[in-house]
Amino acid sequence: MWKEFKEFAIRGSALELAVGVVIGAAFGQVVNSLVTDIINPIISIFTGHIYFANLKLVFFHHSLAFGSFLNALINFFIVAFAVFLVIKQFNRLSRVPKDVPNTKECPFCITPIALKATRCPNCTSQLS
Repeated sequence: MWKEFKEFAIRGSALELAVGVVIGAAFGQVVNSLVTDIINPIISIFTGHIYFANLKLVFFHHSLAFGSFLNALINFFIVAFAVFLVIKQFNRLSRVPKDVPNTKECPFCITPIALKATRCPNCTSQLS
């Protein structure tokens, strides 16, 4: 059982997932600091020095800390936007350009064949 677990953990997907979780946690802390230490003070200048984290509504001796919720919402949108930008760039870089052909024509039988082919699958001619 230990051997199977070791093979699973060493496999690329498990290692990549672990790295992603660690980087995601660190990124979350950076975004949280960005919102708490930079964005909220800037917003507080325009709202009369009111910090979101301090905003509460009190109903029957129970407080609803909607300011903390607003901070979490801002964090979420920043993280979602950053993930969107990363995925957008990944998709842009992983696309095959449309003007690059993926086939060529056999000079003997005029059949489309793969670019890397050394022999035509249709007429079996040797290609240079």
